[in-house]
Amino acid sequence: MTVTEPTTHLAWPGLYDVRSGVRDRVSATVARRIFSHATRRLGVQVLGPGQPQIGTGPAIELHRPDEFFLRVGSEGLIGFGEGYMAGAWDSPDLDLLLTTLAAELPSLVPESLQRLRRFYDARAPHAHRNSVDQTRGNISHHYDLSNDLFATFLDSTLSYSSALFDPLVPDEELATAQVRKIDRLLDQADVGPGSRVLEIGTGWGELAIRAARRGAVVRSVTLSSEQLDLARDRIATAGCSDRVDVELLDYRLVVGEYDAIVSVEMSEAVGAEYWPTFFAKVDSLLAPGGKVAIQAITMPHDRMLATRGGFTWINKYIFPGGFLPSTEAIAQVTGEHTTLRVADRFTFGSHYAETLRRWDEAFTDAADRVRSLGFDDVFARLWHFYLTYSRAGFASDYLDVQQFTFERGA
Repeated sequence: MTVTEPTTHLAWPGLYDVRSGVRDRVSATVARRIFSHATRRLGVQVLGPGQPQIGTGPAIELHRPDEFFLRVGSEGLIGFGEGYMAGAWDSPDLDLLLTTLAAELPSLVPESLQRLRRFYDARAPHAHRNSVDQTRGNISHHYDLSNDLFATFLDSTLSYSSALFDPLVPDEELATAQVRKIDRLLDQADVGPGSRVLEIGTGWGELAIRAARRGAVVRSVTLSSEQLDLARDRIATAGCSDRVDVELLDYRLVVGEYDAIVSVEMSEAVGAEYWPTFFAKVDSLLAPGGKVAIQAITMPHDRMLATRGGFTWINKYIFPGGFLPSTEAIAQVTGEHTTLRVADRFTFGSHYAETLRRWDEAFTDAADRVRSLGFDDVFARLWHFYLTYSRAGFASDYLDVQQFTFERGA
């Protein structure tokens, strides 16, 4: 993908305003040295404009080197991502490059400079806090972009979370693997005939439909108006409207008692500040003998502690207010604030890498359709970077995805 320069300055305010004060130039010099050391150590080939790559290893092409180092020096990983969006750099194989960098992410910056991180990293804006009055805006920023946009790269189930593939079935259909993921979660929560199910985070309704087909009665809550409308349509088409109720409602405002509570990759959007609130609410809604099944993306505990409270490229452009927990953090929060205890934990991070690969491939193939929906070239680069950047996290084992099953402790 290449970036063009028509109305992008108007559509993306601030993206092309590169800071270049004295402090920024000093930071750029430091960034240049760190970059040079890191690329040599990792075997990343650095190409100039139009320079052909030699070999097949990871490579980065710097179209506007001075701008690249100013961005990275002043804004870190935010500047790195924005540099790609603006076309300051590219790569012959973005997936390989980002996976190589992700595998060494904790050590890319020298330890002596790591200690200065709290002075360097941007802090999350107050508006990104997931309070009751702000959460809907944070969710809308991403999930209300356009149902048609998500349909360009998701499978027929419209599942926007990791699939669970059968390792014995090469090139298994994505929809089949998504259904397997959903069914495993429902099995873990013992969802069956007569179960009273609460789903936190509706998506586009596939889990609610499958739970209803088991004979369950489902209440599903979401903060995305776009997802709400389409989920209701899909549920009606599936003939499940009499057993599924979908509401535009914050999880903190839910009342009632439920035999099973399920949630797929929604807890990451809660924000670290509200993890105790989220799990305590789930605990309060669970009926005696009930089970909770949650699918969540996790990161290593040391990296979670090092980055907690920070503001990343993902926060700025994709998921405002989001933050990934660690396995240890989930156990600590539930142990201190709830009666829930982890009864089962299933990890399948490599499956997310494959899911994201397929999404990115489908999104790239649908470039003309994406443009026809009104999304420009900068958005196309942003989305490609987001999907590839995310895949790199799982492919390098920096990130994981897990299904947690919770029961009440004795």
